[in-house]
Amino acid sequence: MAADGYKLFGVYLSEDVFDALDEFLYEDAGVVDYEEYFDPTASTVPAGDPGADATDRLVSAVVADFAELYDEADFEAPRGVASDAFVLAHLAADPQTIATARERFQAAATIRETDLRTVHTAILSAFLSRESAHEGP
Repeated sequence: MAADGYKLFGVYLSEDVFDALDEFLYEDAGVVDYEEYFDPTASTVPAGDPGADATDRLVSAVVADFAELYDEADFEAPRGVASDAFVLAHLAADPQTIATARERFQAAATIRETDLRTVHTAILSAFLSRESAHEGP
């Protein structure tokens, strides 16, 4: 993590994946109103913020497991979502992790010949599905 805190990274998600992320952050870090949690105009988010720490762990895990998540992802599901129905979600993470995540998302979009909204939604959906499967009933 950078000494001056985390940076924000925006991803576009379908409503159902945004809701799953909201639930994940509530359970992982006690984030109550994720949609309003981060100030998108802030240049940094301090280390030690529970929501920022949770999203940093999430982005780090997505970067570390990107190849597996890519293989698990359903890239067709988000294609049925209207382009104006995606929700902008802000994730806080280490700046280098964000740079790596952006590169991987862009590469996946190029390979799949699709837009970033589709890739963001498919990859994060795969991650959140994996996490909910680990929690069990």
